[in-house]
Amino acid sequence: MAKRIGIIGYGARVGGLFGKMEERHPDFRLAAIADPRQDELAARLGERADGIEWYGDADEMLDNAGLDGVAIGTRCNLHTEMALKVLKRNLPLFLEKPVATNYADLRRLKAAGEASSSQVVVSFPLRNTPLVKLAKDIIDSGQIGTVEHVQAFNNVPYGGVYYHNWYRDESITGGLFLQKATHDFDYINYLIGMQPTAVCAMKSKQIFKGDKPAGLMCKDCDERNDCEESTTKPQNRDRGSYCSFAADTGNEDSGSALIRYASGMHVAYTQNFFARRGAQKRGARLLGYKGTLEFDWYTNELSVFMHHEARVQTHRFDPNATGGHGGGDERLIDNYFEIVSGTAPSETTLDDGLLSALLCLKANESADTNTFQEIAWT
Repeated sequence: MAKRIGIIGYGARVGGLFGKMEERHPDFRLAAIADPRQDELAARLGERADGIEWYGDADEMLDNAGLDGVAIGTRCNLHTEMALKVLKRNLPLFLEKPVATNYADLRRLKAAGEASSSQVVVSFPLRNTPLVKLAKDIIDSGQIGTVEHVQAFNNVPYGGVYYHNWYRDESITGGLFLQKATHDFDYINYLIGMQPTAVCAMKSKQIFKGDKPAGLMCKDCDERNDCEESTTKPQNRDRGSYCSFAADTGNEDSGSALIRYASGMHVAYTQNFFARRGAQKRGARLLGYKGTLEFDWYTNELSVFMHHEARVQTHRFDPNATGGHGGGDERLIDNYFEIVSGTAPSETTLDDGLLSALLCLKANESADTNTFQEIAWT
């Protein structure tokens, strides 16, 4: 009998991951969706909606649908609230990032996770990509020595999406450390295998700000034909509808963090949201005494530069063979179905999600208060 999976909040991300899961995992099927937009979603799903049970309320679905596992794809500020419902019922959980957007929710989620027998897969695809898996193998082999410094970067070429639609509302997203850096902090923690102890950070809003009227949409703006960010232009139409230079545009457009780890080494991380075209870059440089390892998801390359011999090793991955998020999405879903089947543990646990979110919240607090912040639960 097929395993029955339910989804709370059928957002674009979770829909992309689970919408065609039967094709990859025929022993599983999407049995139920809790989302008030039934008519809209059923029309979008077409024939794939046949046989799905629809619920307007998450508790009703969890109590009546007879599920073997649940995925949460709501907007970010509801992730914790919905996760608490699933953890209470001890069901295998797939949880989108960020796992929480404020300290209160983070602490509630931590306590609920400790009281639950649920296995949780947090949606952290980057640590599951072939690039990071190879980097981990090389680092653990000792080839470059112990990692003593990290320089990590994320120059986002599609940054307009965070200013043109609901992502601009920081009360929903918690800001762009929680939206983007949560992925990067997680893969860095994974690669170096140490506990972060302190963070200091800065944020800037230099580009996506202005005095256009709140609520202005690009289609109603007199400058829509000249503005490089106008969503009336074909290259920008998938970003949203609102003006990114209006008075109500939220989110910083660049941010940086220094993270100290238990050994005393530190990581320098920076992200920005107005890089375009060839300026795009996402990856890291990890330096040991013996060598430096560098990778970038946009080039699909990983190189190892040996410090004491004239040798450079370069590994190239076929971008057509990796899949979503550099191949990490496929492994996320496979791992989730493994925990539902009871054949393997989670590879991106709730503890991983909690630590990354704590780092992001502490980075936000550091930037807002001009202070160093200890990474601690007390």
